[in-house]
Amino acid sequence: MAPAQGSVRDLVVGRRAAEAFLRSPLVSPISSYRRLLSLAGPGYVIVAFLGRLPLAMSQLGALLLVSDATGRYAAGGLAAGALAVANAVGAPLAGALADRVGQRPVVLAQSLTAGVALTALVAAVHAGAGTAAMVVAAAVAGFTMPQVGPLARVRWRPITHRTGNAQPRLVDAAFAYEGAADEASFVLGPALVGLGAVALSPSGALLAAAALLAVFGSWFALHPTARQAHALRASAAAHGAAFVTVAFLSLCLAQLLIGVIFGATQTGTTALATDAGTPGLAGLVHSLLGVGSVLAGLATAALPARFGYDKRILVSAIGLVVLSSPLLLAGSLTALVPVVLVLGLAVAPYMISVFAAAERQVPPARVGAAMTLLAGATGIGYAVGSGIAGRLADLGGHRPAFAVTVTAAALAVLLAVVRLRTARPNAPVTTPGELAAASRG
Repeated sequence: MAPAQGSVRDLVVGRRAAEAFLRSPLVSPISSYRRLLSLAGPGYVIVAFLGRLPLAMSQLGALLLVSDATGRYAAGGLAAGALAVANAVGAPLAGALADRVGQRPVVLAQSLTAGVALTALVAAVHAGAGTAAMVVAAAVAGFTMPQVGPLARVRWRPITHRTGNAQPRLVDAAFAYEGAADEASFVLGPALVGLGAVALSPSGALLAAAALLAVFGSWFALHPTARQAHALRASAAAHGAAFVTVAFLSLCLAQLLIGVIFGATQTGTTALATDAGTPGLAGLVHSLLGVGSVLAGLATAALPARFGYDKRILVSAIGLVVLSSPLLLAGSLTALVPVVLVLGLAVAPYMISVFAAAERQVPPARVGAAMTLLAGATGIGYAVGSGIAGRLADLGGHRPAFAVTVTAAALAVLLAVVRLRTARPNAPVTTPGELAAASRG
């Protein structure tokens, strides 16, 4: 018993030292980002970013391709919706499997299969296949599409496991970066699709996404950090440890609500742009949401550690309500542009806090499943938000659609208040290596 007690005592001392470090103001976001680059290597950061672009490109690419081929937006929307919903279903299943066998085989198989499925969708369109065949191909692509962003988050704690007391601050900075990178990908991805559709064709844009999957998705899968992450997590708690708790489900609901905000805002923007006779500008205006979000996401690394995740979620949710309310007053695209741009400032801090809270909360061996479940909830929320806002826009134009955005933000505040009052404070993190050391002690 004595060695085990000593190991527990050592962990307590280590936690206190980590808490003292977190109270120190000496670590700046810039130095944290530099340290992360030195640990992972610039090549990994580039590969992980390019590997997540196909997911951001494929939904709009499928919409444009099928709509152009059939002459019906309904068919294109069905294909894009099937891709999004299938991805929301497949992502957590793949994440759970990656927790068990490692990311390398799972992401490699996903990248190659999804690349083939996107190519098959293009081939089906050019062969004059029916709508059902196109929708099936799109669904297969979505189901097998790797969630590189959430899985990249899983790797940062193992990457930083030898940094001692600096690890908590570095992991916070890593999650801030990942949130900004996700937002940047969903700005750049649709832009690449639009440029590809103009310069080449909708088929060319989707084939470019398939090529990115085959190259950078596979590269991400084979990167040494995948094996490193699995080796460390294999030494942690048992794979069967429960993680779907009420507290975690509240975080999934939080992500579903941010998905509703995305879907409703895009639908309202599209309705306003269409009424103005410039529907093509809808995507450009909506992408501004990501611009503000990227900037705010990178800045969250400067938040003090004593400002806990649950408090950050609440403050960000309040920001979503305050900054989304002017959407109801916008009567033109010119007036809408600054509102969408500023609204993005609350989006990334909200999402980063939700993902970070989940990473701290779930067992180390189930982080992959948790991160991909949150991503799937966002996708489902997007479908719900765009569906409800679309119906309301048909009845009353852009303002009822934007009312869905504001309502979802208000519900996010209510959820954050309930979570803050009922959830226990985030416990200090015990890394997989510490767990293994304690068990050996």
